[in-house]
Amino acid sequence: MDFRLMGLDHPLLNTFHHILDDDNHDINKSNHARTYVRDAKAMASTPVDVKEYPNSYVFVVDMPGLKSGDIKVQVEEDNVLVVSGERKREEEKDGAKYVRMERRIGKLMRKFALPENANLENINAVCQDGVLTVTVDKLPPPEPKKPKTIEVKIA
Repeated sequence: MDFRLMGLDHPLLNTFHHILDDDNHDINKSNHARTYVRDAKAMASTPVDVKEYPNSYVFVVDMPGLKSGDIKVQVEEDNVLVVSGERKREEEKDGAKYVRMERRIGKLMRKFALPENANLENINAVCQDGVLTVTVDKLPPPEPKKPKTIEVKIA
């Protein structure tokens, strides 16, 4: 619909027209935006405690209602630890229907930038009673460099 043909040449209406015309072009942008919003909501609603010990970092993540097979623990590029899972609604059985639904369903996720001394080769994850514990060992501190002794020769 071209608002100019109807005698409605207004900048706001032209912008609205432009948005409507570009809907098909912006589908990928829209899906990306939805994914971003969904991930942001998941990260905001997934509680985590982070502890540092002398030899490790420990992440304690609430993952209520998820089995260990439904949880993913990954390390992405740039040493980013990603913990994610999704809780789905239970199927209604035997003619039962919900009267009230307050328990959260959907994606659970958190991302953490791991420090340089994190040992990416030694990460353990254990889920018990809806609580995921991810332990990332620390690399040992580098040994101080010893001075190099150079032999002095007689000329």
